[in-house]
Amino acid sequence: MRRHGRPLLRDIRRTRAWPVLAACVIVIAELGLLLREQAHPDRLDSVVDTAMVASFRSHQGVLPWLALPGSTVPLIAVSIAIAIGCLVARRANGVILAVTAVPVTAFLDDTVLKHLVDRTHFGQLSFPSGHTASAMTLATVLGVLLHDPARETATRVARAALVVVACAVTALAAVGVIGLRWHYFTDTVGGVALGTGTVLTLAFLIDLVPDAMRSRGIRSCIARWSAVAVHDDFRHEERL
Repeated sequence: MRRHGRPLLRDIRRTRAWPVLAACVIVIAELGLLLREQAHPDRLDSVVDTAMVASFRSHQGVLPWLALPGSTVPLIAVSIAIAIGCLVARRANGVILAVTAVPVTAFLDDTVLKHLVDRTHFGQLSFPSGHTASAMTLATVLGVLLHDPARETATRVARAALVVVACAVTALAAVGVIGLRWHYFTDTVGGVALGTGTVLTLAFLIDLVPDAMRSRGIRSCIARWSAVAVHDDFRHEERL
């Protein structure tokens, strides 16, 4: 495997990623402040949740299947599949992103934000939705890895379709957790923002490592060249 593959985010994708990341941070921060310590739905939640629950009232058996992509086993399986694909493509940075994205998202969701916001749904901490955040994490990982304008156009439609399907699965997972009354609608919105923002942040950080290593290598070369030059000067002076 090559030590340094092409960056996860480069050129126009990097330019587009910054506003998306900023929007994710703003959404999480604003919803977190608005919903802090709430134990009831807000007006938007009441409208959306009521409609969602009513729509699936006679199809309750479908809801667990809709929520399944945000569960542990499918998340692990898909993460491993993406990592294997990156190994085959010789993209070390893609492997790192695939194996770290979901655990980091889960940590931020369960250990940090849920306790920080302290919003509850039937007595359980609910903001952001972990199922939705994890499903969106994998959808964003695929988006980062597959959306590359510099690559050939022959497979562009297939790659875009795969990302669209992953986003649709995330939307269905959100519907599932709302219909099961595990989360409010705004919990799922926070989950989408968390999953997207976490992956973009990791991608930026992973891309910084090769740049730092290259910079360090350049500095080392300059230092070695300087040392050789000084040594040659001393030898020249001794001859004189």
